[in-house]
Amino acid sequence: MRAPLQGIRVVDLSRVLAGPWASQLLADLGADVVKIERPGQGDDTRQWAPPASDNGTAAYFLATNRGKRSLTLDITRAEGQAIVRALVAEADVLIENYKVGGLAKYGLDYASLSAVNPRLVYCSVTGFGQDGPYADAPGYDYIVQGMSGLMSITGPADGEPHKVGVAVTDLFTGLYAANAVQAALIERATSGRGAHVDMALFDCSLAMLANVGMNWLVGRTVPPRLGNGHPNIVPYQVFATADGHFILACGNDRQFAAVCQEIGRPELASDPRFARNPDRVAHRDTLVPLLAEAFAAHGRDEWLARFDAAGVPCGPINTVAEAFDDPQAVARGMSFAFDDGTGSTLPQIACPLVLDGERVRASRHPPRLGEHCDEVLAALGYGEGDIARLREDGVI
Repeated sequence: MRAPLQGIRVVDLSRVLAGPWASQLLADLGADVVKIERPGQGDDTRQWAPPASDNGTAAYFLATNRGKRSLTLDITRAEGQAIVRALVAEADVLIENYKVGGLAKYGLDYASLSAVNPRLVYCSVTGFGQDGPYADAPGYDYIVQGMSGLMSITGPADGEPHKVGVAVTDLFTGLYAANAVQAALIERATSGRGAHVDMALFDCSLAMLANVGMNWLVGRTVPPRLGNGHPNIVPYQVFATADGHFILACGNDRQFAAVCQEIGRPELASDPRFARNPDRVAHRDTLVPLLAEAFAAHGRDEWLARFDAAGVPCGPINTVAEAFDDPQAVARGMSFAFDDGTGSTLPQIACPLVLDGERVRASRHPPRLGEHCDEVLAALGYGEGDIARLREDGVI
């Protein structure tokens, strides 16, 4: 099994989604990730159920913690802090998502831990970053989607703003964080020193605006909410048919001419209002109703077949169940299952990375709470008696 990050050791002090998403990707790539959780409760997402797996772990936790080892540890105690420092002394990466300055009182901030290990790549994930007027504010994906403008462009044109169906600012921040961590590791190979990576949900959500954000910066026109429409391409949206809906993604003038031919309106392709994409964008309110009327005359599958044959990009709108059952998802192995070591089955979504034809896959199942306490501490030199005392005292 390909493991490009084999030998990289990660201490994961993060919880919920953005930080764990980053550390899970590193684990998928072969890094040894030790997830530090609160004794008794663990990561909040362990209780975010239903649904839960056969062993009672919430599906939410399972989605973002495969490949890791779980160490329950009270970092508010001096003994717990000593264990973190011992882990860091041998680690390459630490990921945390505490409030700005929140770990300094425990001596677990970047300044303190980089003194222990100058080669440490220390990644802080917060809502708004390590500086700026909102640095001390808590960060929540939903709120950041609103503040960053993402919700202003999501939802029906004549309705209220909508959030995206999954916590995309958390997920994108996790992906950016994993990229930044690996870049810092590559730089360390030359410089010999680690780095403090400062990741903010707000920054990442602004970056995610991509072409829509640039539309504002270049054109200085506030982007409107277009429902299922596209700000720069027409027709590029959902259309209703006689028995359902489908997506038409018409990306150029040739494809538009093919659409016109299939709906029996070839003259639309030469109409000066619609001949070129900029014209269609300017006259979308006139064109879209004409197309919608034509699509309502036949069923979804008929339109999909006709447009596929004509070389026009189109697709169905699947439920989540239909998406995982799709032959393409099955062929690509996009879901699998772990045995958690007790006979319980833990379904998983596969990592989307494929290297030289081999899908990247973590070797460990999502851990049970505190599953690896003895293993991790023994590797640090703690004897059985020491571990028993720490457990009795509630440190682990």
